[in-house]
Order: sequence, then C-alpha cells, then structure tokens
Amino acid sequence: MKKKMLLLNTTVLLGLGGVLSTPTYASTIQDMESQKSQIQNQRQDVQSNIKAASDELTRLQAEQDQMKAQLERLTIAEEENNKKAQKTEADIKETSKQVEQLEKEIKLLQEKLEKRNDILKDRARSLQESGGNVEYLQVLLGSSSFGDFVDRALAVSTIVDADRGILKETKNMQDELKTKQADVKSKLASLEDMKAELDEMTVQLAAQKKQKDALAKELKDKEAKNEELKASLQAKDSSLANEQSTLEQNIKDQKAAEEAARKAAEQAAKEAAEQAQKAAAAPAEKADSSSAKAEAPKASSNDVAPTSAPAPKASNVVTVGNRWIGNSAYVFGGGRSQSDISHGLFDCSSFVHWAYSQVGVNLGPLGSVSTETLKHAGTQVSSSQMQPGDLVFFDTYKKDGHVGIYVGGGKFIGAQSSTGVAIANMSSGYWKQKFNGRVVRI
Repeated sequence: MKKKMLLLNTTVLLGLGGVLSTPTYASTIQDMESQKSQIQNQRQDVQSNIKAASDELTRLQAEQDQMKAQLERLTIAEEENNKKAQKTEADIKETSKQVEQLEKEIKLLQEKLEKRNDILKDRARSLQESGGNVEYLQVLLGSSSFGDFVDRALAVSTIVDADRGILKETKNMQDELKTKQADVKSKLASLEDMKAELDEMTVQLAAQKKQKDALAKELKDKEAKNEELKASLQAKDSSLANEQSTLEQNIKDQKAAEEAARKAAEQAAKEAAEQAQKAAAAPAEKADSSSAKAEAPKASSNDVAPTSAPAPKASNVVTVGNRWIGNSAYVFGGGRSQSDISHGLFDCSSFVHWAYSQVGVNLGPLGSVSTETLKHAGTQVSSSQMQPGDLVFFDTYKKDGHVGIYVGGGKFIGAQSSTGVAIANMSSGYWKQKFNGRVVRI
C-alpha cells in the first residue's frame, strides 16, 4: 500500500511538472517583443529624420537671417545712392546754369570785341593818314581773325600806349573766359559721368534686391515644406510611441498572467503533494528554496579632458575682406563711419582703407580717403611686377575712378557697385578693359 501511494505521488508531481513546463504564453510574448523591437527600429529612423529636418530648419533659418540682413544693406545702399544721385543731379543743373551764364558773358564780350575792332580800325586808318608807320594797319589787315589780330598787334612796337592797354585788357578777358568755360565744362562732364554711374548703381541694386527677394521667398517655401515634414515625422513618432507603449503594457500584462498561472500551478502541486504525503503517512518533504543574489552594476566614469578651440589664424590684407563677400553693399561715399562699417556699407577706397587697417597699416584719415589719396599712398610699380596686396586702379566714370587689392591669379578684391565686396577677374572682360595699368605697392 505504501509503495502504491509513493507511485501515485510521483505520478501527480510529474503531471504537474509537465503543466508548469508547457510554453502557454511564450509564443505570444515573443511575437510582441519582436513587434516592439521593429517599432523601436522604426522610431530610431524617424527620430533620425526629425533631427535631420531640425538641422535643415536651423540652416535655412540662418540663411534666411543672412538674406534679411543683406536685403537691409541693399535697401540702405539704394537710399544713400539715390540721395547722392539727386544731389549730383542738382549740381548738374547748377553747373549747367553756370555754363549758360558764361556763354552769355562770352557773347557780350564778342560784341565788345567787335566794337573795339571798329575802334582799332579807325585808329589804324588815322595813324596811316597822319603819316605814321603802316605796320599797325598791315597787322590788322593781315590777321585771320580778331583774336589773331590781338595776338599779333601786341607784338607791334608802334602801337600807341592807349591801344596797347585796350588790347591787353581784351586779351586777358578772352583768356579768363576761356579758362572759366573749360573748367565749368569739365566739371559738368565729370558730374554727368558720376550721375550715369549712380544711375547704373541704382539699377544694379534694384536687380540685386529683386534677386534676393526671390531667394528669400524660395527659402520661406523650403522652410514651410521642412516644417510640414518635421510635423509629419513627429506625428509618426508619436503614433509609434503609442504602439510601443501599448505593446509594453500588453507584454507586462501577459507576463503577469504567466506569473500568476505559474504560482497557481505551484500551489496546486504543493497541495497535491501534501495530500499524497498525508495519505502515505510519509514525512513531509521540505521544499528547497534558493534565492539569487543580484549583483548591482558598478558605475564607472570616464573623465574626458576639455579641449580648447584652436586660436584663429591671423588674416592678411588679401583675405581679410572675405568676411564681407555676400554680406555687404556698395554705397558711394560709404564706409567712412563706424556705423557704415558695422553694416558692411563701403565704396572702393573706404574698403581698401579698412582692409589695410585690419593688418595694422594706416592709409591716412578715413574721412578723406579716396582713389586720389590711395594712388599716392605707396610706390608705383610696373603691372608686370604686380603681386598680392598691391593696389590696382581702373578708369570707370573718371581716371582712377576705382581701386581694389590684387589677390593673385589675375583677380582682385574690392567693393564693386554691382556686387558689394567681391573678388573680380581683371584678366578678361569688363575689368580688363577698365584696368589702366596703375599699380601701387603699400
């Protein structure tokens, strides 16, 4: 009887052990863990794309800020050049009036000269009739014009003092008027050339603004699309996060159910064993229990020594102006105040002055710097000996109207009316035609 009870006890324990070892939930949990892993991988990809979209937005916003700053510079440059153009136009009108006045004075002088010509003719005839030297009359009759007569008559020794005084006064009046007329006409021509240059600058600035506006709109469109993409990715990440959270909760619930079933089976086995033991009157078997000791992970830290950024490399006069490329605008007479310089508003001579000041070379007072002062600031050398850092001059609206800094390779950097500060090619095209061969070494 005792043997039969032991056999029954053993059979019951084996049967319960089989129940406990059956993988009732294993496949379900394994599937959910696999789905969770897939979702985590998808989230990593989505989050990587979100970061890329954020980085692109940051880049676009920085480019947009730069574009906005350049548009502000171009607006200031346009306003300043318009003011200069209006003043130049006013100067042209004033100078034109001076030319008209001089022409009136010349006309009056010509009338006086005609009267004096008649007087001198009468005097010459009287001199001849009175038996005087006929050289005076011969000079008068042999001259090709009254102006020629004045020049020739002054050389005739027989002219009476009164006539000599009239002739000298006439000669001085002629010379003075001619000089005034030449000066005013030269000034008028220079102003007209400057006005043409300023009008061209206004057209170029308007074209630059139009181009920048189009680029700014394009950047705005890109920003909007990128924002839309980022929002879509964030929504997808949120959806995946919800799926992941649901799976994690399901896995947790499934594991809890499995644990509860395991404990229930253990309890049933224990109770069956106790009943079997009582029936067999056998000593109760004590179940061995074991506890696993969890070893706390040891924290480790790696100290990383901070690295210092390398010291910036010193720039020379050839490259120091590169910071203004794409960040400046040409203003006629600009760059002569700290405000202008801070906003990147230069003309050609003020830019050269600024660039040399950055490497410790003073090219004279900033307020009075011009292409005229710069061409006398150093030693003139042959264009065949030109080297980086030399000043190069161009005939634009006037002789030596533009200046830049040679950078080598047939190129120079300067503040150009069409671009602001930029590197231009002087070995072909427009600047080759305008280069006058003047090279100054500082």
